[in-house]
Amino acid sequence: MSIDNKIDNSNLALRVLYNASASDATHDASDSFTRAPCHPNTRVTILDHLTAWSKDTRDSARQILWMYGPAGTGKSAIAQSFCEELHARTCLAGSFFFRRGHLSRKDATKLWPTIAYQLALISPSFKAALAMRLTSDPALVNKSLPAQLQRLIIDPYHDADTSNDCNFVIVIDGLDECEGEARQQEILRSLPEFLASLPMLRVLIASRPEAHIKKVFAKGMFSCAQQLNVQGSYEDVRVYLTDEFERIRDTHTEMASISSPWPEDKIIRHLIRQSSGHFIYAATVIRFVEDSDFDPIERLAIVTQLPSQQEDPDYVSPFSALDELYLQILSMVPSRPQLSRVLAVIAAEYTARVPVAPIGQLLGLKPTEILLMIRRLHSLIGIEDHQQSLAADTLEVLSHNSSHTDEMYLPQ
Repeated sequence: MSIDNKIDNSNLALRVLYNASASDATHDASDSFTRAPCHPNTRVTILDHLTAWSKDTRDSARQILWMYGPAGTGKSAIAQSFCEELHARTCLAGSFFFRRGHLSRKDATKLWPTIAYQLALISPSFKAALAMRLTSDPALVNKSLPAQLQRLIIDPYHDADTSNDCNFVIVIDGLDECEGEARQQEILRSLPEFLASLPMLRVLIASRPEAHIKKVFAKGMFSCAQQLNVQGSYEDVRVYLTDEFERIRDTHTEMASISSPWPEDKIIRHLIRQSSGHFIYAATVIRFVEDSDFDPIERLAIVTQLPSQQEDPDYVSPFSALDELYLQILSMVPSRPQLSRVLAVIAAEYTARVPVAPIGQLLGLKPTEILLMIRRLHSLIGIEDHQQSLAADTLEVLSHNSSHTDEMYLPQ
């Protein structure tokens, strides 16, 4: 009878957690095919770095790793591959892939119940300890974020026998896509105390380098957190494009008579330059070219001859998905007319780096006004301060992707 009651309590706990969680936010959810892992033989150095970090428990101050980078550099693909590697080692405590605009995946209140549910599935002792708490108070899943973290994860983890467990890792991807900047900061600020009491747990946070997130990581205990800048990789994009074009040539019905190599090497080099090492550009090209309803050779010609093609009234942009991403980011800026002028100056420059002060002089704006204006664009426009000071006139802005300057515009 006692064993039956424990089983019933455990099943009840799992049901309560499941109902409060976002099952479609995990790395192995049914729609995870939209989050493809890294292409073979790419991002090897970064993935090796993450694996080494996950296994190293000597430095408790490095329990948190912030992996950041501009939009389109492949952070989610890296997080997906890392989750799969952790899962194979049974060391994945849980994963959550935020997504802006999604009903459940944008909701911060789903985060900790989702992580607790996954951890309960792989750790029987944690599941038993958690079941006792949820049986007494099923409303724990509706508490504040700090209370959820304390009562759904920290307390039961302390009560559980985890001596035989491996070094568990929690992966939180796309934190900047969680609804509300305050919520994003609340999640981050609850982590140091959480990890201080659980030295065997580690947390990977992946996000764009948004200003409010950078601010948290620059202060207090977060100043000791490990940081990993995911930059574009021309070599990895070359491997990806070469392999994918070969796949298209081998499998597309319209390519049976086309011999290798295809396309010409100069076309590959052109696309690599246009991508600035960003996978989102390369992946967009491949999706457009491989469409089974069209001739890949004609589709590739559209990509490589965009200026003349845009004069055609029947023209369809191959980069509609890319446009949607950038429009989403740009639409978050309140002062769009002024920002258009600033971006026009940046786009008109022949160099990638533009000092802020001359932009202000040209447009009649204070440097601080410009910095406030572009603070929401850190995933598209970088800020560099070579003197490591906060003086606005020493700062430079730079585009993360050379293709941005091909056609800079803002939604009206």
